[in-house]
Amino acid sequence: MGIPSRCSPLLIVSGAGKSSVCQALAGKIDEAVLLEGDIIWRPEFNQPDEGFRGFFEAWLRIAMNVGQSGRSVVLFGAGMGVPANMEPCLHRRYFSRLSYLALVCDDDLLAERLRARPEWRGCADSAFIAAHQQFNRWFREEGPTTVPGIDLRDTTGVSPEDTASQVAAWIRSQLRKDKA
Repeated sequence: MGIPSRCSPLLIVSGAGKSSVCQALAGKIDEAVLLEGDIIWRPEFNQPDEGFRGFFEAWLRIAMNVGQSGRSVVLFGAGMGVPANMEPCLHRRYFSRLSYLALVCDDDLLAERLRARPEWRGCADSAFIAAHQQFNRWFREEGPTTVPGIDLRDTTGVSPEDTASQVAAWIRSQLRKDKA
């Protein structure tokens, strides 16, 4: 593969409600390509001892190639919303910058949302909920201090439509940074 001729930003949205927001924004953001991170998950990516590095590198390669079309990518995914997972990756160098946004909410609301998912997703288990609440708290407490920092949007008491509007505004503001 040759060296990419375009170097655009990669925007990453993580946290509680990211998939719903991605679906709500589909077809409404013309400035970027929106991709849901779970669509390429395969069992061979389940390598926690390696920090799931193969999964993150695969996504960076995909986003890099999509970016060659002249449109930036907004990637909606969980672990990729942690700068320590993405910044050291080999393919990170093909982006002008990575910008991170985490959707957070109160722990009780997060548990309620997880329990409301279809049963086949297996999200009602107390250990599953506790792990997601811990990740949600990590975003709230540590996210703004990471390098680069993670922008936060608290979705507690915010409608799904308003959350999608806030994420759309964040995407557009991030993309304007490169045009200024």
